[in-house]
Amino acid sequence: MTETILNSIKSYKLDEIAARKLTHPLHQVEVLARTAEPVRGFAHSIAVAIETGFALIAEVKKASPSKGLIRADFNPPILAAAYERGGATCLSVLTDTPSFQGQDHFLSDARAVTKIPILRKDFMFDTYQVAESRALGADCILIIMASVSDTQAKELEAAASEWNMDVLVEIHNAAELERGLNLTSPLLGINNRNLKTFDVDLNITRELAQHVPKDKIIVSESGIYSSKDLTELSAYGAKAFLVGESLMRTADVADATRELLSQQSNTSRL
Repeated sequence: MTETILNSIKSYKLDEIAARKLTHPLHQVEVLARTAEPVRGFAHSIAVAIETGFALIAEVKKASPSKGLIRADFNPPILAAAYERGGATCLSVLTDTPSFQGQDHFLSDARAVTKIPILRKDFMFDTYQVAESRALGADCILIIMASVSDTQAKELEAAASEWNMDVLVEIHNAAELERGLNLTSPLLGINNRNLKTFDVDLNITRELAQHVPKDKIIVSESGIYSSKDLTELSAYGAKAFLVGESLMRTADVADATRELLSQQSNTSRL
């Protein structure tokens, strides 16, 4: 993904937010957020899971800018339920439409048939989106350090805290790691995919993990295809993993999830 595309995403997202504020003013969204089902502890669920093995955030993802359509027979409730049966700790649901063919109701539909916590996977720029996420039933939001300023990141995290939601802070390089550590969330996602080039390299987790304080929970994201990948990355401190495409492309998502988690380990961080 080039810098131009990153800018394009920000541009259309800001336009989208502005339009939504007109059609669904913040006070209306906040009413929905206050009456939503109680938050399911996202960070807590991951913390509990990694005490005895791995934590898997399984992603409900129809398409991506780099790969196009990933799954033609895309049914969020069926996929979410399959992930839960397969042993996923949490879910991640794409709601961005232009780049990922996501929809807001994908998240609500997934929540209705599962009991595990859900991350709203979208590009967050405005605290309005945090209230919106809670109204949809999300338990956690994503803050991508590559796409927001330090001020925006802190505002988004504070808004999430007000709604008792968790935050997954996503970084890709040393500079973003340094910035991300200024936030209070215990969840630190290391994206192995470069959002400017789309290149994927698991060495990103291996290299950055050694600089992550031990009170943070490392979530390795992107480029993970096998239980061997989980075991190898766990040696560097990653006990939680966000996996989407490799599972979405399988015929039996529940079985694929079980297979991915088949070699759980308590390997300590190097």
